[in-house]
Amino acid sequence: MSRRLVSLARQRSPRRWHQARLRYIGLLFLAVLVGVLAAGGAYLFRELILLFQELFWGGEGGNFLETVRQAPWWLVLLVPTAAGLAVGPVITFFAPEARGPGVPEVIRAITVGKGVMRRRVAVFKALVTSLLLGAGASVGREGPIVQIGASVGSTIGGLFRLTPEMLPVLLASGAAAGIAATFNAPLTGALFAMEVILVEIEVAYMAHIIVAAVTASALSRFFWGHFAAFELAGPTGLQKYWELLIYAPMGVLAGLVAIAFIRSVFGADMFFERIPLPRWVKPAIGGLLLGLIALITPDVLGVGYETVNLALAGHLALGLALLLIVLKIAATSVCIGSGMSGGIMGPSFFLGAALGTVVSLGLNAIDPTLALHPQNYAVAGMAAVLAGTTLAPITALFTAVELTMSYGGVLPLMAACIASALTVRLLFGYSAYEMKLLRQGVNIVRGFDPDFLAELAVTEVMETRFETLHEDATFLEVLNKAAASRYPHYPVLDDAGKLVGMLSMSDLRPHIKDCLLKPASRRVRDMMTRTVVTVDNGETLNEALIKFEFTPVSCLPVIDPKRPGEVVGLLKKDALLMALRERSKRTRTLSGM
Repeated sequence: MSRRLVSLARQRSPRRWHQARLRYIGLLFLAVLVGVLAAGGAYLFRELILLFQELFWGGEGGNFLETVRQAPWWLVLLVPTAAGLAVGPVITFFAPEARGPGVPEVIRAITVGKGVMRRRVAVFKALVTSLLLGAGASVGREGPIVQIGASVGSTIGGLFRLTPEMLPVLLASGAAAGIAATFNAPLTGALFAMEVILVEIEVAYMAHIIVAAVTASALSRFFWGHFAAFELAGPTGLQKYWELLIYAPMGVLAGLVAIAFIRSVFGADMFFERIPLPRWVKPAIGGLLLGLIALITPDVLGVGYETVNLALAGHLALGLALLLIVLKIAATSVCIGSGMSGGIMGPSFFLGAALGTVVSLGLNAIDPTLALHPQNYAVAGMAAVLAGTTLAPITALFTAVELTMSYGGVLPLMAACIASALTVRLLFGYSAYEMKLLRQGVNIVRGFDPDFLAELAVTEVMETRFETLHEDATFLEVLNKAAASRYPHYPVLDDAGKLVGMLSMSDLRPHIKDCLLKPASRRVRDMMTRTVVTVDNGETLNEALIKFEFTPVSCLPVIDPKRPGEVVGLLKKDALLMALRERSKRTRTLSGM
């Protein structure tokens, strides 16, 4: 059947079919270009982070954790504070989009901004976030690289004058390429773009995202070699099937940790909003608070991958892991809440690795015969907390597998990720990215705008040109008006011009025979529908749609409450459904060729 449809399309519009194929192929080449540029951006971004680390802390940029552990206490307080003071004016006055994780801004650009991002975003995001990470900000580098890659895609799309339907493809491709390059993980990048950045996508355009991710990953391997982002030591994978009874409850705990993390981040954001100081000063306050937390343990500084690798090697102590869960949530919250730039994926890995360590070592302490391997639970915890914070369990699952190059633990990872995502969805309802969009006043959940009918007034769709009938009009008068009119529905008015009923062609049908025999025997009042469902001109289309669902009519008169009984318009079900269809087309993430 599909071949017949393709053949028919070619026969009916060969020129349009040829143009569509050329656009599709051309977009593939642009996806490759975006992958190359995004990989270059990721390389420069990581090099900037190492440069600032060496500049601020005097280390060689190898093991950041060891460097900050040897730093004097006053430097731990000074460096994050000074970095916050330096980036505050830049974020406030030049690039507000650089504030926060970065992923919500990409989702918003795709669903609301028609795929357009300012070109300066990539530059400022890279400079600001690399400086903050070099100074020890407790944020991730993945969210910024997603925004940088998406900005590259938007810039390329603008240069080649792509349509608003095609631009989101390059934004998603840039986001996928950024993740793939920074982690050397093409599958992770592609899945992240499809499950987190996008929700609804044409299957044909998945190829562009994958091509961009593979291109970026290939270049990252050229820059840094083929390696696992995290080093997993010891026996890996599911050791005993009964351990699934531990992995699933641990996923529930990971969901609770994710909820606490999300609430803490946005609670800190609300706290800093209430501080009566200029916004550009607040990142410095966040840096000072971060330094105070780091005086307890410097493990909370930076991305935290060194601590994650300790957990994956089984070298993280139980007490320290438990303490780090609390302190990392606090450290990341003050950083993002104060207005710093940085992602939540890195902190999610950190929290998950610490949680897995706590669960495994805690159970081993209770019953040493269990002999649980902490590194396996650390991996599952990383994936589970990420699944909870992003509500993207498939991406979280394959991220953990690809970043550790451990392909034997899929089953426990699945149990933990699904349990975590379900816990967050049932007890909280939103991911960290969705919460950021809601805080911005954009009612979009994972790429959709389900409540837009509640934002449109009836007056935007109703017809203001219509014809009316008097209740004393005869059948012949109705026929004459219907013959000369294009309107099938007529509000019926009394002498005062107030609505007393509605007359449609279906109302006339039962009276046609009698009226033909005795034309003067029927008046409009005898044929009209007296019980009329109306809609106020201040109501929304969502409220009108509910009335249509429970009323077997195709047209509702619109009444002005300030002038009772006066009809100001007619709302047709067809017009409402057409508005729904058109808005759905505009809010779809990608459109077909």
